[in-house]
Amino acid sequence: MFAIFLKFAENRAKAPEFMDAHKAWIKQGFDDGVFLMVGSVQPNMGGAVLAHGVSRGEIEARVNDDPFVIEGIVTAEILEISPARADPRLEFLMG
Repeated sequence: MFAIFLKFAENRAKAPEFMDAHKAWIKQGFDDGVFLMVGSVQPNMGGAVLAHGVSRGEIEARVNDDPFVIEGIVTAEILEISPARADPRLEFLMG
């Protein structure tokens, strides 16, 4: 499981220009069954993604394909989480 933090960078002002492509990248992550949740990091610092079911190399490649990353709008920090205990609703993350 991965927690990905997309923190605004020096090209932040270009975000509106690439928002549709970024949203398409997010949609693809959900369509592929990799993304569990996306949201904004407050206060207005960027975004976060929870992902699972892929290797570190696969998630790095996926993150590097985000138009916001490509254009330097955000920098990405990928944290790998090895779940040790979960609420029964999240048992699928344990395997």
